[in-house]
Amino acid sequence: MPSERATDTTPFAAMDVLERASERDGVVHMEVGEPDFRPPEAATEAAVAALRAGDDDYTSSRGTASLRDAISEHYADTYGVDVPAERIIVTPGSSPALLLAMLSSVEPGEEVVLTNPHYACYPNFVRLADGRVSTVDLDPEDGFEPSVSAYEAVVDDDTAAMLLNSPANPTGAVTSGDTLAGLVDLAERTDTTVVSDEVYHGLAFDAEEHSVLEYTDDAFVLDGVSKRYGMTGWRLGWVVCPPSHVEAVNRIAQNALICAPSFVQAGAEAAIRGGTDWLDDVREDYAERRDLLLEAAERWGFDLGYTPEGAYYLLLDVSELGDAFDVADVFLEDAGVAMTPGPDFGEGATDYLRASFATSTEDVREAIERIDALLATTTT
Repeated sequence: MPSERATDTTPFAAMDVLERASERDGVVHMEVGEPDFRPPEAATEAAVAALRAGDDDYTSSRGTASLRDAISEHYADTYGVDVPAERIIVTPGSSPALLLAMLSSVEPGEEVVLTNPHYACYPNFVRLADGRVSTVDLDPEDGFEPSVSAYEAVVDDDTAAMLLNSPANPTGAVTSGDTLAGLVDLAERTDTTVVSDEVYHGLAFDAEEHSVLEYTDDAFVLDGVSKRYGMTGWRLGWVVCPPSHVEAVNRIAQNALICAPSFVQAGAEAAIRGGTDWLDDVREDYAERRDLLLEAAERWGFDLGYTPEGAYYLLLDVSELGDAFDVADVFLEDAGVAMTPGPDFGEGATDYLRASFATSTEDVREAIERIDALLATTTT
């Protein structure tokens, strides 16, 4: 029989919808966060060159020294912070990085505080570490941005960790520097570990991003090349560890992960060293797609109550149409538009669908036209 830990792990609805949608022709995919732009050419060339050179052996479980140096330089150049390469452990995607952070910082039965809504997989990672979930409710009227006072009502001396995410999935909210500084202060007062998921950094278009590393060295930071470099299938991430956790995290990585693929590390290094000046155009495209969806949502009566400032998601309130799972089914079956039911992201998203506008502008326009037509037939 499967273990209780395994049976308590819930499916990821976005992937379930993707599986169903992939069985149909002509679907507009807005259920997953799949960037529509290609990886930097330098990344592809570096990975291919590494394969042709026979660079396909094990690396250190920490990652290649040159990749970790590139990541360290990224933090210095982008945030003005000193992150020694020794604190960086490369992982096959940022999800394993989160698992390493949870396993290193959470004892069985200890509390981990998440926002509500939150990324759908977060509670499962907490449960895999035998922790228990508590949540801080977010308000759409505040743009779903967390407040220090809301955390102070939940976090106490018995809290093991708080898991932050900015720009956030599924809300697109960007946490301000002042709020991050206040949350770090709260963590220090309560001896709580900060775990900051920053995988959508580089994709804020209406707010200034800040890394939690600007305010403390004593935090886990998760990131990778999937989102801002369009390298989702490459599965390359990393975790910046608090100094006291580096060796423990590396021991777990040695046993559970061995290492990230060597040629993928070569491609990731080329991407990071190449910079992100080209992201200005990507952010402009994302902002245009967001605005198209906001205008359509107002027309449909899906009251958002907020404007996403980053990432490439927004929540659509479909409560007037019925249950979110049922509405998602109708959108897929009758309009050929795939979106993710909000309940997967916590009780705070029960009435919503999450729409990803990482797809092309043309696809966003097509999805809007299809839903326009569908709602016209169902409301007449």
